[in-house]
Amino acid sequence: MTYSLIAKDSDGSIGLIVASKFFACGAAVPYVSQSVAVASQAFCNPVWGTEGRARLMDGERADDVLADLVARDDGRAIRQAHMMDRSGHFAAHTGADCVEWAGHLIRDDHSVAGNMLAGPRVIEATSDAYATHADLPFAERLIKAMRAGEAEGGDKRGRQAAGLVIHSGQAHPWLDLRADDHADPLGELSRLWAVAQERYVHFAKGMPTAERFSGYPTRAGIDADIAAAEARRKAEGRPSQSNAVEFE
Repeated sequence: MTYSLIAKDSDGSIGLIVASKFFACGAAVPYVSQSVAVASQAFCNPVWGTEGRARLMDGERADDVLADLVARDDGRAIRQAHMMDRSGHFAAHTGADCVEWAGHLIRDDHSVAGNMLAGPRVIEATSDAYATHADLPFAERLIKAMRAGEAEGGDKRGRQAAGLVIHSGQAHPWLDLRADDHADPLGELSRLWAVAQERYVHFAKGMPTAERFSGYPTRAGIDADIAAAEARRKAEGRPSQSNAVEFE
């Protein structure tokens, strides 16, 4: 029902992006933390996600965690999952009864897995596009990679939902975008990423972290960054991508 990409950026950020002809796949598939990630998909088992993420955070190897989850689950033949551990090592499982086309691939800095796909070129193109666009901001790079997979047919049933989660060294996400029921869900993620540039990414600079519990509790610098971003956008003739409604 799904294809997804897990990756670790050069700055250490962890990202997971997913697309599917399945409602709210962005809520069902990703399990991410500050240094690990799990995608549980096909006839997904959420416990693979919650338990897997916790065990990876405790320092277990991805291969060992996944092998144990597969061995214990009587539904292993209809499950698909891939994951990354704290050392940046990947592991993947595609059950024998996952709907064709189904499979996965692992590279040094990312993994891709999918089922109910138009063919193997979906995950290959996703991986290739991720590898060749290291110049892009991480979120944009992930979206572009998935759109390359979609151009090869994506989910063979169609499109409905997508989700993108990025953690930047914290237990809480730096970015969490979803299109739960949309005719062009990856296109919607692109729009939401553009909207995030207007205010959200600047606001996020002041958000508290485990190391800086209070964050930056004033708006010093944040409002100036937002104003500068708006001035650049207007100077370049780019309209706002936001659907927000402002009251007088």
